[in-house]
Amino acid sequence: MSATPGPDLSAHDFRENEYAASGVATRFTHAGPGSVSPVGEDEYATRILVRRPRRDADFNGTVVVEWLNVSSGSDAAPEYTYLAEELVRGGYGWVGVSAQYTGVMGGPGSVDGLGESAAGTLATKDAQRYTGLHHPGDAYCYDIFAAVGRSLRSPGDDHPLGGLSVRRLLAVGESQSAMALTTYANLFATEHEVFDGILIHSRAASGLPLGETGTAIDVDAVFAAEPVTIRTDLPIPVFIVQTETDVLTNFRFHRARQPDTDRLRVWEIAGTAHADLHQIGPYEHLLGCPTPVNRGQQRFVLRAALHHLNEWTVGGPVPPTASPLELQGTVDTTRFILDDVGNVRGGVRTPCVDAPTEVLSGIVGDGVPRICVLFGSTTPIPPQVLSTRYAGRGDYDRQYRAATTTAVESGFILAADRDEALADARHDLIPG
Repeated sequence: MSATPGPDLSAHDFRENEYAASGVATRFTHAGPGSVSPVGEDEYATRILVRRPRRDADFNGTVVVEWLNVSSGSDAAPEYTYLAEELVRGGYGWVGVSAQYTGVMGGPGSVDGLGESAAGTLATKDAQRYTGLHHPGDAYCYDIFAAVGRSLRSPGDDHPLGGLSVRRLLAVGESQSAMALTTYANLFATEHEVFDGILIHSRAASGLPLGETGTAIDVDAVFAAEPVTIRTDLPIPVFIVQTETDVLTNFRFHRARQPDTDRLRVWEIAGTAHADLHQIGPYEHLLGCPTPVNRGQQRFVLRAALHHLNEWTVGGPVPPTASPLELQGTVDTTRFILDDVGNVRGGVRTPCVDAPTEVLSGIVGDGVPRICVLFGSTTPIPPQVLSTRYAGRGDYDRQYRAATTTAVESGFILAADRDEALADARHDLIPG
């Protein structure tokens, strides 16, 4: 489910298992602003993937429930890829849910270059393992996701989370899954009372529609839909984390911006793209993009966001606030304001943009494949510019370390990630 290998689970006394999850789900129709009404039921049998501490003594009480992403035509777990280090060292449980039709029944992906044009059902991939799984269509995906979450609340001895004292559930999802969670937060979260917090990563201006029976949601329609903000009367905290790609391009999140509240926090990260090198790992060359993909540091910011959200749900301090990425122009001609080397100003700052050696962007030129739009770009800063900016590698090292300290003290990078962030420094690009 990931191109980048995560931590060695067995070395951290975690275990991984896959299970079937079945039941009867409800589909809904709109019943007025912010409300839905049930219109039918159908049976489902989907799958979940569980990664968890073996012992309750190593469990922090929180299960992160990821709405698996189906943009490739099959399930992927992009949030686990970004969050894995924090999940394991923090003692979280993680459950990936095949909530959508495409993840179980197959179908075309919404992004060229991420997978087969029409991936088959899980059963065609492994008949012995997956025969019997069935998804009645994305009209039921919201209730399926909630039903799985609800079942995780009280694990018995033979339960996937058996032996763990579950106290909190956090819903997380990236890209198409973030759009689904946008809709879930606005229409279902209050009534369901399943999740204690929601992390929405890389959403578009709108959310997914309610869907239809017997088929998948047309995610392309979301990019032309009217902007939607998160309702302000939610009883649980919602954390939105966005990249440059999400704020502009056809995601258009700048049209759905809203102020922070005591139940909403929004971070926009400078120097990041919808996907990046950490996500694709050693398979970057297979994308066929004309420039190196984005090498920004959103993984650190996402881990910090998860940590803050978890603390927030138990009455801890509210997460730090961040200014949005700086924009200029009209609604239809919006563009970023750039600094002296070409990185975006404003937003959550990381050391790779505050002590830069490269221009890290979530925006690429026209005429490239859609997959390359999502992965952004990395462009080296000319050596003569770096020579003017830094008085040698020692000076660069001091500035990079200072920027890392600032990010840690500001709460945008966890202290536990400090050494990994420092290891990202590009001393090799500094002349001399």
